[in-house]
Amino acid sequence: MLIYMDHHATTPVEPRVLEAMLPYFSQVFGNAASKDHEFGYQASQAVEQARGQVAALLNARPEEMIFTSGATEANNLALFGVAEKYAERGDHIITCVTEHKAVLDGAKRLERLGKHVTYLPVDSHGMVDLDELRAAITPRTVLISLMAANNEIGTLAPLAEIGGIAREHNVLFHSDATQAAGYVPLDVQRMQIDLLSLSAHKMYGPKGVGALYVRRSNPRVSLAPQLHGGGHERGLRSGTLNVPGIVGLGAAAALARREMQRQATLLRNLRDQLWQLLQTHIDGVALNGHPDARLPHNLNVYIPGIESRAFIAGLKELALATGSACTSAAVEPSHVIMALGFGEERAHGSLRFGLGRSNDAAQVARAAEVVVGRVEQLRALRRF
Repeated sequence: MLIYMDHHATTPVEPRVLEAMLPYFSQVFGNAASKDHEFGYQASQAVEQARGQVAALLNARPEEMIFTSGATEANNLALFGVAEKYAERGDHIITCVTEHKAVLDGAKRLERLGKHVTYLPVDSHGMVDLDELRAAITPRTVLISLMAANNEIGTLAPLAEIGGIAREHNVLFHSDATQAAGYVPLDVQRMQIDLLSLSAHKMYGPKGVGALYVRRSNPRVSLAPQLHGGGHERGLRSGTLNVPGIVGLGAAAALARREMQRQATLLRNLRDQLWQLLQTHIDGVALNGHPDARLPHNLNVYIPGIESRAFIAGLKELALATGSACTSAAVEPSHVIMALGFGEERAHGSLRFGLGRSNDAAQVARAAEVVVGRVEQLRALRRF
């Protein structure tokens, strides 16, 4: 049986989430914008219930949640929406070299459109220096966009501190929380986050649906819409709402909120067991990312002497990743590992384990056994 340890790429839809979604495919099938009859009204009510469930996960207000097709669209709406709406105030955006491509590629596009972007470096653990962040802010800065948790190495950003710096300088703060939402506590009020992106399929919901939190007070954030035609979602995201997907996102958010603490403890224990086994049996194995401030289900390791893509291709019963699933078409070293300052060899020799609800201690033991065996096999071949 294949052991799935690539939960950063996607997660299976949780049975309770699927159960909540099913009626909205064929029984309650109305258009949520058609509220003049019962079919549309029921769909609209389901959407508003989900809006409240997602908001509760973030300590936000329901009306601050804008549904999208996923975190990539949410990130684009945040970046381009702010850049266009606040163009008269400024043209400078600050982000980081280890961001997801959904932010980095958007930032590069903004540069081609004449905006100025600062890409902050990170230390060997993947952390931004807050003094460097402060120093990068100019009178023309309108947005800071820094992810909550890195999708490859799992490092957690000090969101509250970043939010405080942004607020001190009257700059908006956006965080791509795709990997963090549902796994670690997020509080947009305490952390002073103005915009936050998330996706359903990273927390046991369906693919093709996500949300952008847009603060409505202290300060009130305005965005220029990037999709036009109908004025759905407070005019910020036109298009017929994906009611089954939105219901699934709401159910996944509610489930994550109830079970987050217990699941985090379970996953952290499994992750630490796996790391201990790898350390015990593989000479030279090293951790990528912060040793403590990291996602509970993430383990990213460097194994000297392997080429990670070829290594993974030889694992017949274990699903792992070399890095972001969104850049898997490009055969190039991970930009995240490269940014840590260790060089191409480490970037090409790193593996990402993403643990999840389906994994248990027996699977962890077997996964370690498979990886250790493959390492020993390759190292033995190199000696001949």
